Amino acid sequence: MNPLRLLIADDHAVVRAGLRALVESRKGWEVCAEASDGREAVEKAIKFKPDILILDIGMPLLNGVDAARRIHKSLPNSEILILTMHESDELVQQVIEAGARGYILKDEADRVLLAAIDALSRHKPYFSTRVSEAVEISDASDPSKSSRSRLTPREREILQLLAEGKSNKEVATILNISVNTAEAHRANIMLKLDFHSLADLVLYAIRNKIIQP
Repeated sequence: MNPLRLLIADDHAVVRAGLRALVESRKGWEVCAEASDGREAVEKAIKFKPDILILDIGMPLLNGVDAARRIHKSLPNSEILILTMHESDELVQQVIEAGARGYILKDEADRVLLAAIDALSRHKPYFSTRVSEAVEISDASDPSKSSRSRLTPREREILQLLAEGKSNKEVATILNISVNTAEAHRANIMLKLDFHSLADLVLYAIRNKIIQP
C-alpha cells in the first residue's frame, strides 16, 4: 500500500514541527513537503501532489482560504484540512466555498488531528465539534454570505498583500504584474468596498481573518 502523503503549511516552524511529529507517529503516513506561507503552499502542492494538505488560515502572502481555493482548482482530488484559532460561522462557510472539507481548531489539534486526517483519507469531511453546527453546505453557494465574495480571487490576493504593508511596486513584483495593473486593482478594491484609506483596508482584512493582527 502506498503511504499517505501530506503537506503542512504554517508560518511558524515550531507548529510545523509539532504537526509533523503527530502525523508521522502514524505508520504509513509521511509529510512530503512543508510551506511557511500561502504562496509556497500552492507551489509545493502542485509540485508534490499530496493526498492531504494541512493549511493554517493566517499565513503571509496568501491566506489559507485563498490558498485552498487555488489548490482545490489545481488538485481537486487532494483533500484540504484547515487549521485555525478562530471559531467563526462565516469562516467555515468560506472554507467550504474554497473546497476544503476539514476544519479544526489549533487548541484541539493534539486530540483530533489524526482523526481528521483519517476521515479525509477516506474522502469524508471532518469539522471540529465546536464549529460543526455552523456547517451548512446548502448556504455555501450564497454569495451574500460573505462580503469577500464581492472581490475577485486576484483582488483578494492584492488586498492581503496591501494589508501586510506591501507597496504597489512590491505587489507587482510578487504577482508578476505591472505597477499600473497593481494600482488599478487597488483602486477597484477601494471602490468596491467603499474604502477611503489604507487603514480601512487593513481593518477589513483583520475583521475578515485575511491577515492576523
